Amino acid sequence: MNEAANTTPVLDCHDLSCHFRSPLGPIRVLHDVNFSIPPRTTLGIVGESGAGKSMLVKTIMGIAPEGMKTSGRILVDGTDLSTLNEAKRRAFLGRKFGMVFQNPMTSLNPFVRVGRQIEEASRFHLRLGKAKAKALAIELLASVGIPDAAECYGHYPHQFSGGMKQRIMIATALACQPDLLIADEATTALDVTVQKEILDLLQIIQQRRQMSMILVTHNLGIVAGRTDDILVLYGGHVVEYGPTETVFSRPRHRYTEALLSAMPRMDQPAHTKLRTIPGRPPDLANPAPGCPFAPRCPAAEARCHASMPPMTTSADGKHRFACYVPVQTGDAADTPVERRA
Repeated sequence: MNEAANTTPVLDCHDLSCHFRSPLGPIRVLHDVNFSIPPRTTLGIVGESGAGKSMLVKTIMGIAPEGMKTSGRILVDGTDLSTLNEAKRRAFLGRKFGMVFQNPMTSLNPFVRVGRQIEEASRFHLRLGKAKAKALAIELLASVGIPDAAECYGHYPHQFSGGMKQRIMIATALACQPDLLIADEATTALDVTVQKEILDLLQIIQQRRQMSMILVTHNLGIVAGRTDDILVLYGGHVVEYGPTETVFSRPRHRYTEALLSAMPRMDQPAHTKLRTIPGRPPDLANPAPGCPFAPRCPAAEARCHASMPPMTTSADGKHRFACYVPVQTGDAADTPVERRA
């Protein structure tokens, strides 16, 4: 592999937008989303429910709901997915990406043995024979911490706990040795102890296999210390994007600041009341003309309600945010970024 290939982003999204028609008119769920994921790095996508997180990754995977219209470009290892027909796109992404869905209880077929479910992708995309596919499935079950993998290969989903089901989903996602693993709220249905086990497992697997990864979550505590970059979504807009350490230590968008302020802190006295964000998420069927967070923002000005702020970049070019009244950090002057045509 040459040096250029080593630096090509695993995933590069340019002005990705999505909308669908409804009785109330067109509903736009994503607005000009831009980001890229270099090889062997992890991106955290965060935001409240309804921000567009799951729709973003489903659009990338080509599994958005029927009737969804998309625009923009999605490049995978430099290949523009819009140039591929449906069959070629499915075959291409099947080998490049793996996805762990939110609820393992509903993601696994209750009538099919787990080994058969893990085998399906490798037999279809890698053209493995039955014996090799079975051996790979058992190996994957063992690699994600399933005890007695050879025996569990023949078990049904109901014979496993929620945490074990999610490990099986991870094994399924790894069957084709993907370059990018997407975990869409993969720990939401699990208790806190099992959540940590699954997140640690994902991190170990990523390092061992030299993959890139996307962690989709509404919990900022999950992405802290586990991601290289953070993309903050609100109302389908990217409101902040940058290195995780920078976003946590020097947030610029008021929504990011509000999310961080709502997190419980170990240095707070017991029974301290948690901060909340007043108001409610935007109505996508009847969007306001300005910044979607303006109705909930204590620092909003008249221009915030009139037009969407342009994306602005920090002096080092790594940290971007869309806010007319950003949180002041004392950094060097920021520069507005021209919108793409």
